[in-house]
Amino acid sequence: MSILTTLFKSQKISTKLTPQPVTKSAVAQTSPVDLSVFQAQAREIILNAKDEALKIKDQAVRDAKVKLETIEVESKSLLSKQQEVVREQEKIKLQARDLELEKERIEKIKSSLLEKSEALVEKLEKAAHLTKEEAKQTLLDEVKKSESAEVAKIIRQSVEEARSSCEETAKEILVDAMRAGATDYVAEYTVSTVSIPDEETKGRIIGKDGRNIRVFEKMSGVDISMDENPGEVRLSCFSSVRREIARVALQRLIKDGRIQPTRIEEYLERAKHDVERLMYQEGEKLCHAVGVYNLPQDLVAMLGRFKYRTSYGQNMIGHTLEETRIGIKLAHEVKANVETVRLACLLHDIGKIVDDVEGSHVELGVNLLKKYNMPQAVINAVGEHHEDQPFSSKESVITYIADAISGSRPGARHENVEDYVKRLERLEEIANKHEGVAETYAIQAGRELRVIVTPEKVSDEKITIMASAIRDEIQNTMTYPGTVKVTVVREVRASEVAK
Repeated sequence: MSILTTLFKSQKISTKLTPQPVTKSAVAQTSPVDLSVFQAQAREIILNAKDEALKIKDQAVRDAKVKLETIEVESKSLLSKQQEVVREQEKIKLQARDLELEKERIEKIKSSLLEKSEALVEKLEKAAHLTKEEAKQTLLDEVKKSESAEVAKIIRQSVEEARSSCEETAKEILVDAMRAGATDYVAEYTVSTVSIPDEETKGRIIGKDGRNIRVFEKMSGVDISMDENPGEVRLSCFSSVRREIARVALQRLIKDGRIQPTRIEEYLERAKHDVERLMYQEGEKLCHAVGVYNLPQDLVAMLGRFKYRTSYGQNMIGHTLEETRIGIKLAHEVKANVETVRLACLLHDIGKIVDDVEGSHVELGVNLLKKYNMPQAVINAVGEHHEDQPFSSKESVITYIADAISGSRPGARHENVEDYVKRLERLEEIANKHEGVAETYAIQAGRELRVIVTPEKVSDEKITIMASAIRDEIQNTMTYPGTVKVTVVREVRASEVAK
């Protein structure tokens, strides 16, 4: 029983037993037997309380003794550790003093060796009658003389080996690149003719007093000819896209049978929408085929126009796809920037489908790419792929090489050689007709006409007029791909001979 319980019970009993104030009459009524019982109970409670207090006191003494012993043990342990730390500190101090003494000894030895070395160098200089630098230079000269012949021999061998192997290595790289450029794309050549089933259909196309055919030509921007072949309608237009829109619309009108001005306008609008959607899909397909996925949508749509564009008989989508794959392979081989080459090859001819601005396709392509904030390295490669400007990087050289491989490989382009020669001769003939022309040269595959005039016959003011006249005649009388740059050169020289 705990002391609290005992005290509580004793307090409870004592409370019960506490005599109430009584009157004399009450005391007189209490018997002696009851009083003795109460006294006995009180004595018993007091004895129990004393026993419990003694037990608590003994337990407290024992607990205090145990704690005191624990404290003494921990104190001894701490004292022992403190003494050990003091001993380690003393040991470290002794080691530090030893290290300092050793350092001083090493410095003395080092100083002594330096003095001896200087003394030996001085003795050698006096004996050889040369300074240290003079002796060093003499030794190097002797080594050069003895090894120069061997070095030259090694260099010659290396150059010969490089010359013998570089040509074969270059051929292997180019062949491998061309193999990587092989594509399963089938070039589609747009035939600008539409078959007509009978003469009645032909009459409906013409319309009353030629009304239908005039509306069709005006709204489509193409010329219609029905005289060359009775079974077909021939469409002619400088823009291959407009020609394709007209072809699709005319085919649908013939199938519908109801050919009238309102129908013509409706079908041309539908055909334009369908062809533009098809071109965007083709441009997207081309970009994905070469691994380009973040090109602006306007450029993707313009690349799709390559579907209806050919260069010397080579379809532009097939050429671009082939060139880009070759360029990527070459870039990997020579450790060039693959992404720059990929974009440059993909966009190198994009200026060819810019019809609303005059200029060469290189200039138009560069301006277009600047408009869309393409990387400068890509713009440089596009501007240099025909060597119009000096190459600024190896990526530009790779773009040029890939374009040349794709365009010049056998079977890529099938322009008639006779027509090609005639076009060059015609360019020179137009220039030669002007008075004062000394020589003319059609260069860059007919893209530029260089005219050299006699300075005594043509003044500086007249060369500008002559260039404009030649340009206008070429535009009005010839058909050619791209643009033709006319350059008139007037050069004055003075020379004397001293005898």
